Amino acid sequence: MGTVPTASGTLFMDITARCLVKKKALAGVNGAFSQRFAETISACGKEVDTIDVEWGKAIKPEMVREQLSSGEYDTVLVCHNETSTGVRNPIYKIGEMIQKEFPEVVYVIDSVSAMGGDLVEPEKIHSDLIFASTQKAYALPPGLAIGFASEKALKRCEEVPNRGRYTDLLGLYTYYKKKQQTPSTPNVTLLYALSYQLDKMLEETAKGRYDRHVEMATWTQGWANKHFEMFPEKGYESLTVSTIKNTLGNSIGDLNKELAKRHFMISNGYGKQLKEKTFRIGHMGDWTLPDVKEVCNHIEEIWEL
Repeated sequence: MGTVPTASGTLFMDITARCLVKKKALAGVNGAFSQRFAETISACGKEVDTIDVEWGKAIKPEMVREQLSSGEYDTVLVCHNETSTGVRNPIYKIGEMIQKEFPEVVYVIDSVSAMGGDLVEPEKIHSDLIFASTQKAYALPPGLAIGFASEKALKRCEEVPNRGRYTDLLGLYTYYKKKQQTPSTPNVTLLYALSYQLDKMLEETAKGRYDRHVEMATWTQGWANKHFEMFPEKGYESLTVSTIKNTLGNSIGDLNKELAKRHFMISNGYGKQLKEKTFRIGHMGDWTLPDVKEVCNHIEEIWEL
């Protein structure tokens, strides 16, 4: 079941807490956005424990298995693509492990900065709820959240009281099933834009879109390792954003000022922990390899690499 409420992707974090977590969740935390997910569960009054991993490292299946073996968790939360660190967590392997060994546990994935670029196949991931939003790899303005829920997730909703209204996943599904409408006012103009973009994505095909993102990521990682050093753990690099160590110690803020004169911008390291220590180059959505090369060529010229 798919649903597209008018909201940012963060809405699905609240939906997870209010509709899917019965007693206690387990959250893999390896960056700012996975931390936000865990904090959202707590803010909704549900219990949550975390698997805390050093920023730049990935959440591994064996880490999740070790915690789930206690039998105290009914929901697992993983961030597919941790935007703050550029780490791509192995969501397929984690999902396979949960499906085989802990089939009663609901598996929820924040794929905000991956879905639409990376290959997302919910049935193969064994996800019960996987969500994104329009402003990242869908290459649209912000304003719509996109979620795919399993039958198992909908059944879990029936077991959780006080789901609210805007956050009621089961309500979203049943209302659409009955009336082919959203239960609250939709962003109609953005839905038309999404329809247009989905037509383009279907024409490109899922594999074609995935291959294009792999090409951009592979080239950017090679460029980064030539001039700097990648921040993520080797083998777990994102396909949609490359987080690069600022090994030269140059000012990322000043770099962006110079890039702005050339009509480009990159992102500084996320938060106090990584600001000026890393920088991030996004390669997602409608971007192509020549676009990425152009940005990197400007960086080379400005810093005289």
